[in-house]
Amino acid sequence: MSSAEHPHRPQDDVIYVEAADLPVYCPGPKAPLWSMHPRVYIEVAKTGRASCPYCSATYQLKDGERVHGH
Repeated sequence: MSSAEHPHRPQDDVIYVEAADLPVYCPGPKAPLWSMHPRVYIEVAKTGRASCPYCSATYQLKDGERVHGH
């Protein structure tokens, strides 16, 4: 099976974040140059999970994380 048949897509992975990482934005600071798009802030504080409207990358708060003041 080649990678061309099943290319890696950002929506295939969940990016786990901590409350200290808020506010979360996409693309993140470690994103490769090829994956750049306009920066958008991802609202994970209310539901604990959200996806980027550009690349569909999914961000989720780690288990047990509590968001204070959001």
